[in-house]
Amino acid sequence: MLPRLLLIWTLNALALVAVANFVPGIHVDGFMAAFIAAFVLGLVNTLIRPIFLVLTLPVTVLSLGLFIFVINGLMFWFAGSILRGFVVDSFWHGVLGAVLYSIFSWALSSAAAQLLVRKHE
Repeated sequence: MLPRLLLIWTLNALALVAVANFVPGIHVDGFMAAFIAAFVLGLVNTLIRPIFLVLTLPVTVLSLGLFIFVINGLMFWFAGSILRGFVVDSFWHGVLGAVLYSIFSWALSSAAAQLLVRKHE
């Protein structure tokens, strides 16, 4: 259980470094800062994001779910504002960063899962 959690955490940190290389308004000062930021993003998405999703449900329904992009961007921007070594310059950089972070994290996790399945065959 713990090795799997560390693998996912490391892959999320790699995804964050990749996002910083693609989005000019997002800056990460090294892998350790990305590792800490990935942890904080995980906490924010686990603890704070569900509250925002419930509170903004009417707006989310009216926007056909597009308001979730705003919530994700705000959470990403918030994490960048409270951490040293991880900076998100603006809300729109946060939205783009959150989208790319989700895509990169999903791709890396899927690739790792495929490798682990092949290893156990």
